[in-house]
Amino acid sequence: MDENLLFTMDEEQEVNDGPVTCLGITFENDEKRREYFREELRKKLPELRLIEGFPNGEDNDIINLSDPPYYTVCPNPWINDLVKLWEDEKNLLEKTGKRTSDFTIKEPYTADVSEGKNNPIYMAHSYHTKVPHPAIMRYLFHYTQPGDIVFDGFCGTGMTGVAANMCGSVSESNSLSNNKRNIGSRHSICSDLSPIATLIASSYNTKNNYALFKKKANAILDQIEKEFGWMYETLQNGKKSKINYTIWSECFTCPHCGKEIVLWDSAVNEDGSINDLFRCPGCGAEITKKQLHKSSESVYDHVLEDTVLVSKFIPVVVNYTSPSHRSESRLNNEDVSVIQKIDSLPINNLKTYHMPEGSEASRNCSRGIDYTHQFFTKRNLIIIDRILGLAEKDPYIVSWLTSSMINISKMWKYKPDRKGGSLSGTLYIPSLFIEQNPFEVLRRKITAFGAADYNEKGNGVVSLMSACSLTQINSASVDYIFIDPPFGANIMYSELSYIWESWLKVFTNTEDEAIVDTTAQKKSLFDYQDLMHRSLKEFYRILKAGRWLTMEFSNTSASVWNSIQTALQGVGFVVANVSALDKQQGSFKSINSPVAVKQDLIITCFKPTDNLIQKFENSTNICENVWDFVEELLNHLPVHVKKDHSTTAVIERSPKILFDRLIAYYVQRGYPVPIDAAEFQRGLKDRFVERDGMYFTAEQAIEYEEKKKDTTDFVSLFILVGSEAEGIEWLKRKLEDGPKTYAEILPDWMQDLVKPKKGDSLPELMQILDENFLKDENGYWHIPDVNDQAQLEVVRNKRLLKEFDVYVEAKKIKDARLEALRAGFKECYKNKDFATIVNVGDKIPEELLTTDDVLLQYYDIASSRV
Repeated sequence: MDENLLFTMDEEQEVNDGPVTCLGITFENDEKRREYFREELRKKLPELRLIEGFPNGEDNDIINLSDPPYYTVCPNPWINDLVKLWEDEKNLLEKTGKRTSDFTIKEPYTADVSEGKNNPIYMAHSYHTKVPHPAIMRYLFHYTQPGDIVFDGFCGTGMTGVAANMCGSVSESNSLSNNKRNIGSRHSICSDLSPIATLIASSYNTKNNYALFKKKANAILDQIEKEFGWMYETLQNGKKSKINYTIWSECFTCPHCGKEIVLWDSAVNEDGSINDLFRCPGCGAEITKKQLHKSSESVYDHVLEDTVLVSKFIPVVVNYTSPSHRSESRLNNEDVSVIQKIDSLPINNLKTYHMPEGSEASRNCSRGIDYTHQFFTKRNLIIIDRILGLAEKDPYIVSWLTSSMINISKMWKYKPDRKGGSLSGTLYIPSLFIEQNPFEVLRRKITAFGAADYNEKGNGVVSLMSACSLTQINSASVDYIFIDPPFGANIMYSELSYIWESWLKVFTNTEDEAIVDTTAQKKSLFDYQDLMHRSLKEFYRILKAGRWLTMEFSNTSASVWNSIQTALQGVGFVVANVSALDKQQGSFKSINSPVAVKQDLIITCFKPTDNLIQKFENSTNICENVWDFVEELLNHLPVHVKKDHSTTAVIERSPKILFDRLIAYYVQRGYPVPIDAAEFQRGLKDRFVERDGMYFTAEQAIEYEEKKKDTTDFVSLFILVGSEAEGIEWLKRKLEDGPKTYAEILPDWMQDLVKPKKGDSLPELMQILDENFLKDENGYWHIPDVNDQAQLEVVRNKRLLKEFDVYVEAKKIKDARLEALRAGFKECYKNKDFATIVNVGDKIPEELLTTDDVLLQYYDIASSRV
């Protein structure tokens, strides 16, 4: 701490904790514990630097941000030591009746979850995206019990850790858990590739002394305000008043007369509203902002020590508080001279960084904003730099500062209501921005951090690790996984975090960043899929057998959706359920994009039990294991789903989905597919119980019937026809209540027909009927019995393979029958002809390949074996 700081070491000792014990060692206080483990971490850094995903930064900066062993801005070498302590703790919890040794969860959590974001913990620190912790708590109460170990490998701000901690809060848990015995904190391992994400996660999850933080933070602000408070004062009516914020306006030139236009003066009304159409003050022409030309100016940049050309912004209005009232006015001469004085001040030793490549990072380059420090006004830049100088290796103080950086940057947009705000998921600097008084913002954040402080903190560990390389975590050591990973090109995380991380001086190692970015990072959808596959392979390894993984999915792209499913199934997980998560508040992109998903999906899958895995590994005839797999899958699916007062069909229990899951399990492990669809359906009918088009074990069927009695209706799944497979299912549903003629079927068919995937050649209705159904002598189509269906499938498969042969010989394929491609890929896989799969896959439209999970699955396997 700076020698002039108004907070003395004696005062710090007064609010500091007494002796603490960590990993079997007792320390005088928590600061001594931190010092000891920081030195231990320093010794381990050379070895840790060799681990994939290690951040870009100097040793001292990594050490200063870390709070080991509970938080490290690098792979955490103490995770397994903490896990061992937590496992020992489970025995004590069992003895006291707070957990049981035979705890198992067979069914996934199927209720749709809706949770708002407006709670103090969520609001304390902004981030690109996060899930409200009460939503995650619902899953933790279902899948875990007190003392269990929860993992989140894409933790972001650590909301999974917060949820794990808060499961021990009786007041917060009462409304979320139906079982009061299940209330109790869980332990968490939160990891992320991003230094700023892990810093925020640590501030939310590791124990800290709020009273000490409050004293430090206020002392820092008091001292800096004494030094630089004059920069935020205005002279109004001869009296000094405090500036609350200053509005800055971009300047342009008229396309007609070339006169400079101050946007605020020409486009903003007295009530603060902004006109889309306004007049040039020079020539009087009616113009819009899009028609204007940017006005630039040369200024001397004290940080770069060079003259730079930047877009011209000028301060136009100050909002101030005088001793008697709050008001605002145009800048006066005194205000202008103060800003000129500030602009002439040197900034010594401030480290700035050139923005990286990327669409978001380079968004403001046309304005001459190429470096991180240029996102702040000169006076706010001085304050931030000074605070960091006084933070003295305190991660919590640094997190407090970063929580306010967007608010005090040029990205804080002017709004007519004067409340301001920023656009989520972008580094957008508006033409009218609000320069907030950082002292006011940071003092409010002290209060916000207090509101977000909670007693249950300290049950987990935070680590910066690549999800592709979790070498610091032992296999089969985690009880449950909840993840909200990056999805395709949705958000460019490392670019958006770059300004934050420039102040930390530790940056994301983007080599393992799982995104689609074909420009800056040169990562295609297949690169993304590979990174997700590697990550999920690690998740599968560290998860205990028979346990569950829940993934939030937020992307409108079918190709990304299929990449995720392929990656999940490719490492061994079995998908059991997909449901909705409504976070009640859209980001900028989800509000404005016409194809945006308003509700995120929750994908739930399980790691097969050791019993099933051993059966496959030890069996000499894998055909015997088909029904073992199906039974285990049925035992992990929802038995009954109630929506309002109706029973809702569970699509995962339909024969088609059960068969798809079986095929995926065999193919991803390199086993030959031992059964065709017709034989599979016969086996289902012989071994399991069918109810409402779904299959159950005998015990589940009884449970289903009992629960169905309490509902008034049965809601079958509505099917639109956008593919041949959907068309077959649609026709089966249509003909369930009796045979129909082509003329009776056609009108409804046309009504439910939607545009197929690009490149998919959908057969005509008559061809689909002819290949999959039977027609009597009176022209009525009906569903064939099992034996007839088997014969039809043999004939249909021959036709499909004949069509596939045409694609093999073709030089280029613009459109193809999807079912023919599926049949051909399956036959090639059976014959181990992987080269043909890759050959045809490379010729068909990429969108058709990447948006179909079956094709992508075969292509992915074949690509690795050619």
